[in-house]
Amino acid sequence: MTLTEIKAPAEAKSDGQSPAPHYGYVADRPDWLARGSVLALLVAVGFLYLWGLSASGYANSFYSAAAQAGADNWVAWFFGSLDGGNSITVDKPPAAIWLMALSVRLFGLSSWSILVPEALLGVASVGVLYATVRRSVLSWRGQGTHPLTARNAHWAALAGAVVFALTPVATLMFRFNNPDALLVFTMMAASYFTVRAAEHAGRGWLALAGVAIGLGFLTKMIQAFLVLPALVVAYWFAAPASWKKKILDLLVAFVAMIASFGWYLAAVELTPASLRPYIGGSQNNSIIELILSYNGLGRLTGNETGSVGGGNGGNWGTTSILRMFEGVSGGMVSWLIPAALILATGAITVAVLNWRRQPGEERTQSPSQALIAGAIIWLGWLSVTALVFSFMAGIYHDYYTVALAPAIGGAVAIGGAALWANRGHWAARVTLGVTSLGTGVWALVLLLQAGSWYTYLGWTAFALGTVSGLAMIWADQLPKRIAAAVLAVALGAGLIGPLAYSINTAATAHTGSIVTAGPVSGTGAGMGGGPGGQGDGGQGGPGGGQPPAQTGQTGTQTGQDGGMGGLLNGANVSEEMLALLTANASDYTWVAATTGSQNAASYQLASNAAVMAIGGFNGSDPSPTLEEFKAYVAAGKIHYYVAGSIGQSSGGSDSASQIAEWVASNFTAQTVDSTTIYDLTAQK
Repeated sequence: MTLTEIKAPAEAKSDGQSPAPHYGYVADRPDWLARGSVLALLVAVGFLYLWGLSASGYANSFYSAAAQAGADNWVAWFFGSLDGGNSITVDKPPAAIWLMALSVRLFGLSSWSILVPEALLGVASVGVLYATVRRSVLSWRGQGTHPLTARNAHWAALAGAVVFALTPVATLMFRFNNPDALLVFTMMAASYFTVRAAEHAGRGWLALAGVAIGLGFLTKMIQAFLVLPALVVAYWFAAPASWKKKILDLLVAFVAMIASFGWYLAAVELTPASLRPYIGGSQNNSIIELILSYNGLGRLTGNETGSVGGGNGGNWGTTSILRMFEGVSGGMVSWLIPAALILATGAITVAVLNWRRQPGEERTQSPSQALIAGAIIWLGWLSVTALVFSFMAGIYHDYYTVALAPAIGGAVAIGGAALWANRGHWAARVTLGVTSLGTGVWALVLLLQAGSWYTYLGWTAFALGTVSGLAMIWADQLPKRIAAAVLAVALGAGLIGPLAYSINTAATAHTGSIVTAGPVSGTGAGMGGGPGGQGDGGQGGPGGGQPPAQTGQTGTQTGQDGGMGGLLNGANVSEEMLALLTANASDYTWVAATTGSQNAASYQLASNAAVMAIGGFNGSDPSPTLEEFKAYVAAGKIHYYVAGSIGQSSGGSDSASQIAEWVASNFTAQTVDSTTIYDLTAQK
């Protein structure tokens, strides 16, 4: 394979700007084989993420209903309303819904129109990770006891992209319609822009990184900020500029970030409440409150007013440093976390030692400095995010760990490349060998938990990891091709488990609020002591606009007691119920009202008509109040009230209970397929 090299940019510029360092990404262009391998990877990833996608139906009906509403109504689209009548928003910012709603508007409501954007975001994220890692590894070309080449940079980046793509939780979430897919893409984009910025102290690139984080904030609020420490430290360390310029560059990026999400917060807060939907997840109809409380500090402390399950933390599993390795989370994401931590730390150690040996005037343009910056991004991203997830006392779901997947892939790639380039040193070889052996042992542990034929895969991964780990000790004495084969076997051993879990995940339908990857499942992300409810609900695709049946342990709404299933998986909608809801639907703003967003979403997707979610997602928001509900009924805006509750919440409003009592006292109940409903146009 040959590579065409183009000379690096010229040295110092006459206008006083910082000189272009020689370590930066020179314009190496991979030949047809390298290009073809990247294209083949993206096609394979696309197949994994798109294959049988419609089996999950509307997936999380909560977000699907919001996409449906946004496709029908531009006001609902802008604010992220759950329904076209604009009664209440989802409890997240609307960026992810914007994409899905535009897809539904273009292609009509279907499982594919909702889920394909998520899959494409996954493919794009894998491509961005490849580009980011390649730039970092290329900067270290020619370094080490066995100097890296542009070819090595390509294969290292490709390996990192494969690790990311095959992390089971990534396969899950890029086939699902939660906001996490867009969040991961924005964080990946920010990392790429930061690497570009650090090469030449490029203020514009750093500002783009700020914009990407801002878009991430409009996707899942402060979770997007978890990568900020790593990005800031990496730029500060690597950018070839004075400290004054670095401060100014970071301030510009900060302003760009604030502006990229601040405009939306201002628009929502300044719009009169009467002209917009209620902000779901808040108790005072405020998006600022949503940021600071329910989706902010409350996630860390567990004190989330209106959250389901009782409050004051403790309902979402045990917090500990091992949380990412235990239970369902372990099989979803932890396969290569130890390897990522060890390899990235090793890369930083090797590069720092090399950097310190250089004369002081050369350090600001050192290839080691650039490699360290890349390793800082991945190691910092992984460490900060994992620690926050491990010790957050509030709402935690195993699928949140998809935010770790890119960092794992990047850390394994850049760390492995740096240590492989220095395999002439015994410490580097031992580190690689121990990493391979440890990865095989951990794969065996996880695959034994899965049982069945997965145990054979576990022993295979262990055997290959052990053999390749021992061979690594003598890697510098082996012929070049045999040494490369040892490295490939080590990587393959580490990917046996993730590949098997990812295939299992892609072959399984996932619906409801809580979903898991792989053959080992739980009952709701470690909700120890909390109400029951199976994470992955029913299967099947939408037929004629109706979502798949969604079932939990108590998923069907019966009378006044729907149980936790109403929160997790919504309601089953019978043909008789559907006929009632669609009769004269155009005469009403909402064809029905019911407690909880999942229930409302199920009825809305089935009927293709707006359904009011009383109390928002948890049924605990003061939207609408009893007086507001009475006014809607008096104005003839709501046809039916569908009875049902979703269990205990932590504080919040009791408006939903008040409305249920008022309806039961003033309207006649009827039963439709074990569900109690009231015709609000026929008072007693």
